[in-house]
Amino acid sequence: MSVTVKPYCDQDFEGIDALWREAFPEDQPRHRADVVIPAKLAFQPDLLLVARDQERVVGSVMVGYDGHRGWINRLAVLKSRRAQGVGALLMREAEDRLRALGCHKINLQVRGSNRTVVDFYRSLGYDVEERISMSKLIPPGSDQSS
Repeated sequence: MSVTVKPYCDQDFEGIDALWREAFPEDQPRHRADVVIPAKLAFQPDLLLVARDQERVVGSVMVGYDGHRGWINRLAVLKSRRAQGVGALLMREAEDRLRALGCHKINLQVRGSNRTVVDFYRSLGYDVEERISMSKLIPPGSDQSS
C-alpha cells in the first residue's frame, strides 16, 4: 500500500470535502468541511490527519485530546479504498499521536445501527461501553448568561 498519513495541509481541502460528502451524505450543514476544518485548524491542527495515495486524499480522521481523554471523530475512507487497511492505518497514527501526548484512553462515538463500523473498531481493540451520549447545540453568538 502506498498510502501515507500526515497532518492536513491546505491542498487537502477539496479531497476531504469530497470524501466527507461521500462518507457522510446525511450530514447537517454544521458538519461540512468548510465549517469543521477551519475550527479544527484553530485547535490542535496537527491532529487532523489525512491519508493520501500519492496526491489523492483517500481517508481522514479528526483527533482530539483534552488532557484526560482522547477522541476520534470523522474517520472516513473513500468507498473505493475500504477494506484495504486505510482506516486501520489512520487509527494507528491517531493512537500513536495521542499516546505521545500522554493519553491513556480513547473514546469515539458510533451510531449503534452501523454494525460495519462497530465491527471495524472492535477489530482494532475498541469495546462498547454502556453510556448515554448527550449533546446540546449552542447557536453561534448566543449568550446563555443573560
